Formats: sequence, structure tokens, C-alpha cells
Amino acid sequence: MILRSQPNLRDILLTVQGSIIPAILGRLAVIGAVSLVAILAAKLHPGIFARISAIPFTLIGIALSVFMSFRNGTCYARWWEGRQLWGEIVVACRGMARASAGLDPQLRRRLLLSLCAFAAGLSARLRQRDENAAIAAWLPGDTLSGRPNPTDRVLQDAGAALVGLSAAGRLGEIRWSVLEGHLHRLSSAQAACERIASTPVPFAYSLLLHRTALVFCVLLPFALAGSLSWWTLLPVLLVAYTFFGLDALGHQLEDPFGETPNALPLDALCRMIEREMLDAMGTDSLPEPLKPENHVLR
Repeated sequence: MILRSQPNLRDILLTVQGSIIPAILGRLAVIGAVSLVAILAAKLHPGIFARISAIPFTLIGIALSVFMSFRNGTCYARWWEGRQLWGEIVVACRGMARASAGLDPQLRRRLLLSLCAFAAGLSARLRQRDENAAIAAWLPGDTLSGRPNPTDRVLQDAGAALVGLSAAGRLGEIRWSVLEGHLHRLSSAQAACERIASTPVPFAYSLLLHRTALVFCVLLPFALAGSLSWWTLLPVLLVAYTFFGLDALGHQLEDPFGETPNALPLDALCRMIEREMLDAMGTDSLPEPLKPENHVLR
């Protein structure tokens, strides 16, 4: 996730780090080359594009802008829902830490380490990393390889431990109900995150937008070169930057759990949970919170 203050004039004119330009630079170069071809053809053969009117491009551009705004709104909604779900995970972990106070220290430590393992495992699962290795870093004695959902298994084991404590009379029903409620919130948040990660925006929907934007930007120089000459580059590149930039930004927001600059900072969220759970255990040496690198928080 990019962390920067509101852009000033210098940022607007010069900043590349944190912008969408690196992701669309190749496409902008292609459109610039096509524009140069159109300009040179108009100069060598005056009137060759005289019958191409810019009016249809105005109408198509308006329709394309509306279509693109709907897609980007959909992608941003996915991104924001993902952030809300991880907020639920943080709240549930904090609730577990509070509600488990007073339990046997060893059992409580195991429970809070399970929460760290759950967060690490879910992050790895959503980012298609080694899920078992992420969990084993916090629960080295557990063997979860071969399980279809190791992260959910961590919650199942924690729930089974609480049931055992309740059955043995070492955990009151009210406290057990509260702790089980937090586990249920964690499980619900995981299922919702998996739903987002496994259900992308329909391919045909994205493909239609990609094709329309590309054809529009490729043909636009031929409608403007006859009347604007070298000035054609300015409006064409500005339109291409807007359309391709929104397209690329929507593609990044579509997968809120990915590793693009605009994805959610899952590593930083996991580190925050780890620090708070270790602090609840009374650990003196806590890992440092993750900080942005080149304005990007992972």
C-alpha cells in the first residue's frame, strides 16, 4: 500500500514512485509511436485524414469513461472489503487476548501463538506463499502438511483446546462462549477473504475494457493529426495516461491481497498482530513494526 501525503505541485509534475506510470509506460510508448506515425503521415500527405472526424471519439470517450468508472468502483469495493475483513481479524485477535486473561499461562500462550500462526498462514494463503512454513514459524510442533486448509486447521485446534478446557471444568461457559465467538469471527473473515481472492472480476468484462481503451487510444491520433499537427501528442498521451492508468489501477485493486504497490499491507498487519499478541504474553523483546520502503508498505 502506498503511503504518501497529498501531492503538491512538485509531486504532480515530477513524482514517478508511487504513481501508476511504471505499470503503463510501455503502452504509453506505443501510443506515442503511433501518434508520431499519424503526424508524419499528415505532414507528408496533407488532407489524408480530413474525412476522419473527432466527434465520434468524443462520444466513445464519454461512454468508455463511464464504463471504466463502474469497473474501478467495483475493484475498489473489493479492496475496501478486504481491508475491513483484516480489521475484523485484528479486532478478534485483541478480543481473544483480553478474554483469555486468567487462563493457565501455558495454555494462553499456546492460544495467542495460534492467533499469530493464523494471521501468518492466512496472509501466505492469500498471496500463494508457503502456508505451512508460515504457520510452522509460530507452531513448530504442529504437522499440518497435506491438510486442505492449514490455516483453518489452526482455528479448529484452538477451538478443540477450548472445548477440552470447558469439559474439564477449567473454563466457564460464559468465557468459553466469548472465546468461541472470536474464533467464529476469525473463521468468517478467512472465508470472506478466500471468496474475494478466488472470485476475480469476470475475464470478459476486463477484456472488453482493455480492447476498447486500446483501440480508442490507437485510433485517436489519426483523428487529431490533421488539425493539431505536433500538438496531437499532448491530448493523445493525456487521454492514454488517464485510460490506461485507470485500467492498471483497477487491475491492482481487483486483487487486494496481492503484492502490487496498491495492494493491502498484509505483512504489516500480521506484524502488528504478532507484536500485540507477544506483548499480551509478557514478551519483552518485540519485533519492530514494518515501515514503508520507498513509500510502499507491504
